[in-house]
Amino acid sequence: MAHLRSRRRLALAVPVVLSLTASLGFLPAAASAAPRTAPAVELATDAPALAYVVNTKVDRRTIASVKRAIAAAGGTVVATYDRIGVIVVHSANPDFGKEIRTARGVQSAGATRTAPLTPAGTTDEGAADYVTAAEAARTQAVSAETPGSEPLEADQWDLRAIGADKAAKINPGSSKVTVAVIDTGVDDTHPDLAPNFSASQSANCVGGKADTSEGAWRPYTAEDYHGTHVAGEIAAARNGVGVAGVAPGVKVAGIKVSDPDNGLFYPENVVCAFVFAADHGVEITNNSYYVDPWLYNCMDDPDQKAIVDAVNRAQLYAQKKGTLHLASAGNSNHDLDSDAIVDDSSPDDSTPVTRTIDPHECFDVPTQLPGVVTVSATGVQNLKSYYSTYGYGVVDIAAPGGDRRYQLPDTPSKDGRILSTMPNGEYAFLQGTSMASPHAAGVAALLKSTYPRATPAQLQALLKAQADNPGCPESYDQDGDGVQDATCEGGSRVNGFYGFGIVNALRAVK
Repeated sequence: MAHLRSRRRLALAVPVVLSLTASLGFLPAAASAAPRTAPAVELATDAPALAYVVNTKVDRRTIASVKRAIAAAGGTVVATYDRIGVIVVHSANPDFGKEIRTARGVQSAGATRTAPLTPAGTTDEGAADYVTAAEAARTQAVSAETPGSEPLEADQWDLRAIGADKAAKINPGSSKVTVAVIDTGVDDTHPDLAPNFSASQSANCVGGKADTSEGAWRPYTAEDYHGTHVAGEIAAARNGVGVAGVAPGVKVAGIKVSDPDNGLFYPENVVCAFVFAADHGVEITNNSYYVDPWLYNCMDDPDQKAIVDAVNRAQLYAQKKGTLHLASAGNSNHDLDSDAIVDDSSPDDSTPVTRTIDPHECFDVPTQLPGVVTVSATGVQNLKSYYSTYGYGVVDIAAPGGDRRYQLPDTPSKDGRILSTMPNGEYAFLQGTSMASPHAAGVAALLKSTYPRATPAQLQALLKAQADNPGCPESYDQDGDGVQDATCEGGSRVNGFYGFGIVNALRAVK
């Protein structure tokens, strides 16, 4: 499994470069025009194909002209998103990107992967730990001591940490609010998810084109569990079975974007997911991943710039239609407000090359896109989780993501990670900013239930206003070796570890 996780950037502090490029897809094309009558490229029949995003103006004449240029350069259109000017293309022409960038009307274009398409990235930290029958029985006995608890709720320290257990008694959330989990798929047959699942707002977006056939949104195998775990954290029903979600009364949908061969989250899949969510009335999306194959997309690289442009157009389109996006901050313990970060994992679909990037010019997508809520992870002691990425002016809010190393709860399992649903009716513990983002998405769903007319910007402001900020810790030497493991910048109102603070479900419904 690639790199499922949880993360975004402050609306009030969007990096200068990104704010200038947020709508770069709508700037005049810098390249000169290619002749419309250019001869079609002849390709070897066994040439490997790559996928591309081609970004244009949104008028029909320009799109039609660009499609002709795509064909002339040896490309095949897979999907066209006219309203945002994004075209998904496959081509075996090794010079396709270079050639199509010179076509009239093309504003940016680039390959979405570095390895050829095969016939046919998540942010959890560590392997899943499944709950055995004996462990479940022990937890159920403790849960039964608290009236109204779900059978495994005694192990859900995270719900109590943000007051979600008490919030559920006041307002569990409205069934008119849907959170779409853009992820590895959701097993809607799970008894804790079936009551709240919205099939009409679910799809498989792999390849860049939505498939809404029955069950297309489900995970490929039980090993593709990430999306099901995330969905349970948001909206597992309070139905006397298993666990409870932060917002057990709202709807949850699944939009599958993970590649069946390598589990990666390619840009064209994510573009499809944001547009699909917007067009199907989804109020909130959860994004516990980064768009592959680049951990950070640098604006001075034409391929990476095109990826930022395409995904940004799609998420902005959804925001304008009323959809709020939450994303995980990442599990690298990186400071996204630092001067330099060493990225030794990109590209993750071929051979990674170590590079040093400036996070103000090279962006984690969708986390650092404008208007997306970036979420860092905390443990039971309300401290930043040891793995969680952070950054002053980048992280907006924090939420429980778990910490099995330094923050252990007094629960039956003594497990510092997050317990939630898994495919085939099972349950397991996971940790990561992947787990933090859905907790925040659940609180956002409660806020949307309380204030149904709130816009995405207003919901983000409410999330920040109701959060509890513990302030920067005096010391963050988690392993006790005398060296600070991360440096928290800022004060008690806003800082790099927690943004505006840790979300509070109880305040959200009051």
